[in-house]
Amino acid sequence: MTELFSIGYATKPLAEFLRQLRNHRIDAVADVRSVPYSKAFHDYHREPLAASLRAAGIHYVYLGEELGPRSKDPAHYDARGQVQFDRLQQAPLFQQGIQRVLSGRQKSLRIALMCAEKDPATCHRSLLVAHYLRHQQAINVQHIDHSGQLESEEALAQRLMRLNNIQADMLTPACECMTLAWQAQCRRHAYIKPGA
Repeated sequence: MTELFSIGYATKPLAEFLRQLRNHRIDAVADVRSVPYSKAFHDYHREPLAASLRAAGIHYVYLGEELGPRSKDPAHYDARGQVQFDRLQQAPLFQQGIQRVLSGRQKSLRIALMCAEKDPATCHRSLLVAHYLRHQQAINVQHIDHSGQLESEEALAQRLMRLNNIQADMLTPACECMTLAWQAQCRRHAYIKPGA
């Protein structure tokens, strides 16, 4: 089966975004934004982006309903109004989105999960989707960073430990530290309902 990737457009000009996709031989982009529009970067609105990708020979599919970070189900939120990714990962809709990604991968498509954030360490494409794929499907997503270089989900997990100052010791094994670092990062970056 083919590799699976993620990419954030952040402040990239569209031409650079397309160049990075071509460099990694991406066949399809799965847009996982809950809101597939940008206040500042109109090239990344859903419709013009789909047209630009199509012109470049890249498939576009919108999966923000299934794999986006803003659930419509109140059961996926805590008392503070913050989405809980571990709950969201169990939702039937999320599972449908995962199956669509896996189906595309079985067809030998090189898929990039796309969102807006520059750094996968602060984005649900890694904290929600790639984390699930790694731990439940044994798929190590390759994150295309802002400069176009790759960072594996494994390397990102190590970086989350450093970012959260969590280290393995005699009482806490590395695998548990990775979970603690992921949980801390989710608390810092998971979506919170406005006014909550």
